[in-house]
Amino acid sequence: MPGPLADVVVTELAGLGPAPFCGMLLADLGAEVVKVDRIGGASFPIGSGESDVLNRGKASIVVDLKHADGVEVVLRTVARSHILLEGFRPGVAERLGVGPAECLARNPAIVYGRMTGWGQDGPMAPFAGHDIDYIALSGALHSIGPADHPVPPLNLVGDFGGGGMLLALGVVAALVEADRSGQGQVVDAAMLDGSALLMASHHGYLADGWWAPTREGNLLDGAAPFYTTYETSDGEHVAVGALEPHFFAALVDGLGLDPSELGAQNDREAWPAMREAFAARFATRTRDDWARHFTGTDACVAPVLSMTEAPAHPHNRERGVFVEIDGVVQPAPAPRFSATPTEIGGPPPPLGRDTDVVAAAAGFSPDEIGMLRASGAIA
Repeated sequence: MPGPLADVVVTELAGLGPAPFCGMLLADLGAEVVKVDRIGGASFPIGSGESDVLNRGKASIVVDLKHADGVEVVLRTVARSHILLEGFRPGVAERLGVGPAECLARNPAIVYGRMTGWGQDGPMAPFAGHDIDYIALSGALHSIGPADHPVPPLNLVGDFGGGGMLLALGVVAALVEADRSGQGQVVDAAMLDGSALLMASHHGYLADGWWAPTREGNLLDGAAPFYTTYETSDGEHVAVGALEPHFFAALVDGLGLDPSELGAQNDREAWPAMREAFAARFATRTRDDWARHFTGTDACVAPVLSMTEAPAHPHNRERGVFVEIDGVVQPAPAPRFSATPTEIGGPPPPLGRDTDVVAAAAGFSPDEIGMLRASGAIA
């Protein structure tokens, strides 16, 4: 595998959402990621087989973590790994015998990455939740949506931005430290913490009095007529982000409006009439007409594309933002590296495809692998 993490070995205890996303990011960057699947396979019906994009480029072994010999397989895999990822509730990994103490005993330099919603401690740590709950408690959800109710921004803020991405940063940072000191450590990444962290700049705005704790009452939350979306004549939408005065001027000019009739850009009393004027003008042409019209300008107008449309956009095609693997269109690895370019190591593996190979790499002989399989410790 190419990429800046070539020769890094990761053991990932299979789960849902943010921890697998972290594993995918590390695999995209060149790491050898061994996913430890459970006997019986995944129970979540979304994203399986070739469409299980979060598992691209990984190896898969099937292990019974309730079997003592299965635990030994994982610990011997950990012994040759640099990073372990797990997304269980607090205490579950310890009960299974693959917690930080056991893993650090086998490999003192292991970076043990833990992904939870509420964190490893605190009164809510033991309880269930999902992305929407974590971003609700962090203050992020309250700021997103129309004035009358908050709207979940898919599961991007908690699961992936504040969860898996934060865990990836954490384990890579700890890996640098382990290389320096020879000592591993536990990385506690919580979606609550991460989604709060994503709001850092907005807390600064709030402290300055520049941000109001209301929805559709601020410059970046849809209140401003020059930072929002507008419907076009074909029922589609364009996104407008003309914040700076010279971008705003380019927008007004591109719409063919008289700036003297709109009022000052940041005069909030002028915003309702300004929004009506923009909406009326955008409604006269199709989305793609407006996209062509504003191409080559700094008006900050872009077509709102669907997931099926985005891969075909000329800019995305030229940059290779999306790739297709075994008929599944998906985002390409990011970011990009000049000296160690990345590529996807292959489609998601069938469950257990690599069990024997990984067990052999962990030091089990063919006879031992046969006994493990006969005992039900691996499959």
